[in-house]
Amino acid sequence: MEIWDLYDIQGNKTGETLVRGDKVPEGRYHLVVHVWIKNSEGKYLVSQRSADRHNFPLLWECVGGSVVRGEDSLTGALRECEEEIGVSLEPSHGRIVFSRARDVINGKRYGDIMDVWLFEYNGIADLKKATTYEVADVRWATVEEIRELWDRGEFVPTLGYFFDEIA
Repeated sequence: MEIWDLYDIQGNKTGETLVRGDKVPEGRYHLVVHVWIKNSEGKYLVSQRSADRHNFPLLWECVGGSVVRGEDSLTGALRECEEEIGVSLEPSHGRIVFSRARDVINGKRYGDIMDVWLFEYNGIADLKKATTYEVADVRWATVEEIRELWDRGEFVPTLGYFFDEIA
């Protein structure tokens, strides 16, 4: 069972928690991280969601997920990378690019605060070291290759910010 800390719109912990799957109360948010990984060649490490994922199966994305109770954003970002793609990132090689609260998108209430990270990394992703089966494949991709995935509808549609704020 995954438990999340709840936050107010300014990103302050409220002292309340929520079990994953329960409805996020109005005026409350949980913290999520998106982790973009870029190598020295200017390519980004993207991952393909497993076929059994409830949302966006087999689409490509960056690493991401919910920050669990007691974690901060950086700790959650590092954990998600280890769990999903078997990569241990150096904390000093990352920075938050932006943070924004997302309430309702296309009629669906997200109720989250999204911290978007960018890390420098020149290693490999080893799915054999991953501790979940959320990812089917990984690959390094140029901005142009990510744009092609996007244009073909093969990239998670909520990640369109990549082209304006990351690349």
